[in-house]
Amino acid sequence: MAHVRRFDHVGITVADLDTVTAFFVGLGLEVACARMVVEGEFLDTVIGIPDARTEIVMLRPPGGGTCLELSSFHRPDHVPGSPAAMAHELGLRNVAFEVDDLQAVVDRLAADGYGLVGGIGQHEQTWRMAYIRGPEGIIVALAQRIDGPTPSP
Repeated sequence: MAHVRRFDHVGITVADLDTVTAFFVGLGLEVACARMVVEGEFLDTVIGIPDARTEIVMLRPPGGGTCLELSSFHRPDHVPGSPAAMAHELGLRNVAFEVDDLQAVVDRLAADGYGLVGGIGQHEQTWRMAYIRGPEGIIVALAQRIDGPTPSP
């Protein structure tokens, strides 16, 4: 008997909620729930940190689907991770999105100061994929189906 009903969201804790939200909205995600502050007994109980206070924003892909929760803690102070973490380090390392025109997205992000972790690779005749280092070191995997929609000129 399956206990999981659906995949709801992935959460990422960030220091600068405005910058990271703008990055993902720029990729095409939409704000699913207005920015809100969460604190009190519920939060303290769930995360196991007394007197915690966080601000969150929920983002979703166009047309619905699994959400991305961005959270920035006001209490306690956040603990920095490694902004240069690589894919083989333990923990959540990337968030992946399918795009229509990989090169156009890579070029636009490069113009905004976000670079490739490695290069653009191709898996057989199915996918082109690249890792981008986004704000606060978040690795964003971008994949374009080769047999999918033709990229715009």
